[in-house]
Amino acid sequence: MPRMRAKPASHSASLGLCQAEESLRILVGTEGDSFPLMEINAGETEASEQWDYVLVADRRTQRNPRQACQQRRFLEELRTKGFHYKVMEDREKVFFGVRADSRIFDLYRTLLMEPEGPAARVQPARPAPIPATTRIRIVNFVLNSKTAAGDTLEDLVKNGVFETRFALHKGEDDLKKKWAQWRNMVHKQPIDDIRDYFGEKVALYFAWLGWYTYMLVPAAVAGLVIFLSGFSLFNASQISKEICEADDILLCPRGDHGRKYQRLSDTCMFAKLTHLFDNEGTVLFAIFMALWATVFLEIWKRQRARVVLHWDLYGWDEDQEEMALELINCPDYKLRPHQHSYLRSTAILTLCLLMICLMIGMAHVLVVYRVLAAALFNSALLFQEEQVTTAVVVTGALVHYVAILITTKVNKRVALKLCDFEKPRTFSERESKFTVKFFTLQLFAHFSSLVYIAFILGRINGHPGKSVRLAGLWRLEECHLSGCMMDLFLQMAIIMGLKQTLSNCMEYLGPWLAHKCRLIRVKLGHASEDPELRDWRRNYLLNPVNTFSLFDEFMEMMIQYGFTTIFVAAFPLAPLLALFSNLVEIRLDAIKMVRLQRRLVPRKAKDIGTWLQVLETIGVLAVIANGMVIAFTSEFIPRVVYKYHYGPCRKGADPAVDCLTGYINHSLSVFHTKDFQDPIRIEGSENVTECRYRDYRNAQDYNLSEQFWVLLAIRLVFLILFEHVALCIKLIAAWFVPDVPQSVKNKVLEDKYRTLREKIRSSRKSTDV
Repeated sequence: MPRMRAKPASHSASLGLCQAEESLRILVGTEGDSFPLMEINAGETEASEQWDYVLVADRRTQRNPRQACQQRRFLEELRTKGFHYKVMEDREKVFFGVRADSRIFDLYRTLLMEPEGPAARVQPARPAPIPATTRIRIVNFVLNSKTAAGDTLEDLVKNGVFETRFALHKGEDDLKKKWAQWRNMVHKQPIDDIRDYFGEKVALYFAWLGWYTYMLVPAAVAGLVIFLSGFSLFNASQISKEICEADDILLCPRGDHGRKYQRLSDTCMFAKLTHLFDNEGTVLFAIFMALWATVFLEIWKRQRARVVLHWDLYGWDEDQEEMALELINCPDYKLRPHQHSYLRSTAILTLCLLMICLMIGMAHVLVVYRVLAAALFNSALLFQEEQVTTAVVVTGALVHYVAILITTKVNKRVALKLCDFEKPRTFSERESKFTVKFFTLQLFAHFSSLVYIAFILGRINGHPGKSVRLAGLWRLEECHLSGCMMDLFLQMAIIMGLKQTLSNCMEYLGPWLAHKCRLIRVKLGHASEDPELRDWRRNYLLNPVNTFSLFDEFMEMMIQYGFTTIFVAAFPLAPLLALFSNLVEIRLDAIKMVRLQRRLVPRKAKDIGTWLQVLETIGVLAVIANGMVIAFTSEFIPRVVYKYHYGPCRKGADPAVDCLTGYINHSLSVFHTKDFQDPIRIEGSENVTECRYRDYRNAQDYNLSEQFWVLLAIRLVFLILFEHVALCIKLIAAWFVPDVPQSVKNKVLEDKYRTLREKIRSSRKSTDV
């Protein structure tokens, strides 16, 4: 095979050669002439489906001497590396079909063959055909390598020499019938067929997504049971009864938009709705989800081990394959060692912390928006006074969703820049580092406002007579009338609902509309009669793909997994929503990849990589966040403490009395209306001497009461116990369910034993001879 030059010529030298060739007019003809470059080895006939790649250029480049010369030199260099090419054109585009010679793949086999592996034991009479995924992967690597002039194909595309490049869709009809159809929504995915067409990386993504969706079924059922159990107590709850019958209890005006007192009984419906997801089963459900997340990951590891063994990739080494590809393209390739710089790591860590602070600052901007929106809605009379809080929560969630869309683009650019600055050794290492950085930024972008609502909202506002104000003007927002759990529930439901519905719609409608527009434009033009050119144009008209095509799908699922687990105690319907979304997501991705997009470049893999560590991190964060939600956001701890310490059952259970009787009166603090700074502007203040508000403060000086400190201590104790119990359950479950099945371990052990016996036997034979 021809060797690549050890010292590439400079770009200026290459252009000088091109200019010299321009005078000979080897490449450029008059307008309308066909491209004179044709396939070099015309005598070697192969089926048209053997074309591995297609490069596309605009016809105008043929009238540009410099660009035409660069095209010719690039194709000539491919020929010296063992490639064949064919040129076809229509009215607007020039298509270059590229096919790799078998010598490249023979070398690939040799470089990647392990002496102790099965390939060394079995020597077939005829070499097996190279899979299409392997061909495309190798050709893609060689095309993207530097040329003798120092350019890459990506540089040539940026300079307009070529417009794009893509691998051809061939033999996808079977996948269209068995996988990429809506009627197959509940059918098992053909993972092996996906692997044979798109490679192991894509196949493992869909295998993981299918297993995740399957495991969502018990989580969705458990969450639905918890939610429906609240319906069984919709009218029987003692707390709801007391709230609905409290006609004589007046609540203090809430925020600056409150101009009148409100009866506690007016919040009856909200109290009943809150009990649907804030009841005694919430704690059990949170512990169940912690166990579920662990079991899901552990069983997935077992599934992955079986699949990888079935694909004969259990001992595959990614670094070895990358080095093999480098050696194929350049025999003089020098190994790039691992490097680490403390100065560079410090700079990257500092920049990451600055970006995280920016994401947290976004949450503060949303706080300011909610405060200003409350004042605006009230002054503009857009909503009734009792609807202002709900309107602020809903619009705040919409603004948060838009902010997430914007910050996602910013975070991706920042994470890429940080990865480039870090200078990773290989592409896989770069992908891993980028995943960690991008996911960290996305985590703060998506959940910073939820953390504020769950643990800060309404807790730093002061009391009715002395409230904390933003810039000394606007009073800080308070929790919903029925408690902060309602705010968290609404925020979760709106953001997750929007992300699942709008994202799925845009993910499908965007590529579908773009593809249809391209087809309509081509149908209005000239249609080629050559079937091969029609096929190339059909692939060209599909939507382009890039390095992030599969990465974006993974990231979308990781964020959804975070919503499904991290604050699931406040939104038990999250697994059910995720289940329905994933059933649609699988078919959307299948249709998009097979029917609407150009073929993804196959990549070999034996696991989902860094995403597994991301899932484990989310599992730990879920335990911490759900424990804090139950301890500090929900009413679970105050209800339990009242039942056994302050309520009528503190000296023993009485069947005739509900143990929560009197809880509402106990949980509301008293404020004397004479202490209002401006009591005249409050409607009905003439006949009202006191009002109530949600807090634990003394009626005399409005300082925090003894009950507050008792509750705080118990909340902290509960949080510590909950997290330790949940984490212990996770550790026990991880130990109880082995990562690798015994059958897989035994199969690998048998292969090693057989290989060792054959090596010993062969060595004895050579000694005897």
